[in-house]
Order: sequence, then C-alpha cells, then structure tokens
Amino acid sequence: MIETVVDWLAALNGYAGTLAWVVLAIFLAGVILERYDETWAQRVYAGAWIVLAGYWLAYVHYFVFAEKSITEGIGVVIGIPLSLYVAYLIANGRRRLFVISRAVAFAWLFFLPLSSLPFVRQPLIETVTVHTDFVLGLLGDNYFLGDWYPYLPAGLDLPGGYELPTQNDLPGKHFPYRNTFLYAPDGHSITYTIRLACTGIGSMSIFVGLIAAVRGSLRRKAKAIGVAIGVIYVLNIVRNVFIAHTLGNQRLHIVPDIVMSLFSTNDPYMVSYYVGDRILAQFGSVFALIAITWLVVQWVPDVLTVVEDGLYVVTGTEYDLKDALDVESSDH
Repeated sequence: MIETVVDWLAALNGYAGTLAWVVLAIFLAGVILERYDETWAQRVYAGAWIVLAGYWLAYVHYFVFAEKSITEGIGVVIGIPLSLYVAYLIANGRRRLFVISRAVAFAWLFFLPLSSLPFVRQPLIETVTVHTDFVLGLLGDNYFLGDWYPYLPAGLDLPGGYELPTQNDLPGKHFPYRNTFLYAPDGHSITYTIRLACTGIGSMSIFVGLIAAVRGSLRRKAKAIGVAIGVIYVLNIVRNVFIAHTLGNQRLHIVPDIVMSLFSTNDPYMVSYYVGDRILAQFGSVFALIAITWLVVQWVPDVLTVVEDGLYVVTGTEYDLKDALDVESSDH
C-alpha cells in the first residue's frame, strides 16, 4: 500500500513543472481581475490556492523521499492543507488574503522565468559556483572544479585502482555547467554540485513577492528588494561554502549510525552532508529569513500585513504586528 502511494507521488512529480505555470497563470489572472471585479477575483484566487495545493502535493515525493529534506519536506506537506484552508477562507469572504495571494503571484512571476529559461539559469548557477570557488580557495580546500558532472576526472587515487572517465573518454556527452566540486579524502571521491536550489533564488522570490504585493513608494520598495536579494546572495554563498567544506573534508561525521538511519543511506561519507545541509544549513536558513524580514520591514512596513495574514491562517487569531512593533504604515 505504502509503495503504491510512493509510486503515485513519484508519477505526480512529473507534472510539477506544468503545474507551476498553471499556478502562475491563475494567480496573475486574480491580480488582474482584482482591479476590475473583486467578486471574480475572489473566485479565481480561491481556485488558484486549490491548484497550489496540488503543486505542493506534486513535490512531496521529491522533497520527502528523493531529497530527504526535513524543512522542505515538512513545508510541502503542511503547505497542502494550509493552501486548501486559504482557498476556503477566501471563498468565504476573507478578502484580506488578496494581499498574500498577490505576493504568491509576484513571487512566482520572479521565480519561474529565472528557473526555467536556460540562458538565465546557467549564468546564475555558474556565477554562484565562481564565488563559492573563490571563498573555498581562501580556506585552502583541496578539490577539483569541473563541468564533468556526473562524470569525474581520471587520475584520482581511488580504492581498487578504479579510474573514472574524463570528458575525452565520453564522446558525444555535453557538459553545460562548470559547477561540481570534487573532493577525494582518503582517495574516496565526494562531489558537491551547485544546482538552481543552491543559488538562493527561491528565498529571493519570497521577498520579491512580499514587497511587490504591498503598498509603499517604489523607491523604498526597490531598496528593500535590493537589500533582501543582496543579503540572501551573500548568505547563500556562505551556505554553499559551509556545505562543500564540511562535506568534502568530512568535518561533520557525527553520530553516523543515527544519521544514516534517519536519512536512509548506507554511505557513511554522506553523513557530513546530511548534518551540514539537511539539518544545520536548512534550519539556519529559517532564522536568516526571519532576520531578513525584519530588515525589509524597515523600508516597507506593510510587509507585516502579509505576515499577519499568514499567522491568522496558521493560528486562527488576528494580529496587529504594526502596533506591537510600533511600526507606521508605508507612504502611498
């Protein structure tokens, strides 16, 4: 029974890309309709949140079973009922949630083109790789950086005399990204690859959506977006360096039996990765997002409106954070 559900979730994940564009289209339709007919916007937004719940469902297999990501796995699982609940609240007249709906629309509008268009995605990944490489070099790490992922270069002193292929040994193969760090502690190859998720684009899109959705002068909103994106980018480089360094040098080989059991792996060399990325880095990211939100509020106080609505959805209680934090509304 469980295997059947897992297989079904895996199949559903194949439609996640299509669902993402459907989500964007419906939320943007709600934003447009909101300017002309709030009744129709209410209906469209309610439907958009239902489709968003389906999108989260499509990612359950990826984050829970494939990536074994604790924070992201919990996030998508909780996101399903919360999205359905928001749809219910909007359908029953809570139009205050239009603001958070606009935030989703603008966040999606920022994220999807950057993540889907190759001529944008590749430079982004390679730029993050270059900066990560620079900082790792300052730390004195010993590694190879190449565009051969998932193939590794020859010449490593690996156990059993095993030699890995080079690109010349693999005619016809295309290597579009120079984004994989190869460490070889004790002759054992360990790779850390910079992917789209390692660029911080997801966190950036959250703040772009929050800031774009609320009131405030364009100058102050542009400054807030610039600060948020800048801080996220720097922190993300720190995160990549931390994970690559601790994984490649096996710095976090802590309680290996427990970690391998928790993340269902038989590879002891992955313990440092799971501790560094899946536990420390991801939970640290949550606190970083809270701190960045505080910075953004200094320029665009009305972002607190979205936070208040989010707290209402989770707790069922009304909050006035502007009054509690003694923050004035943005100028129009």
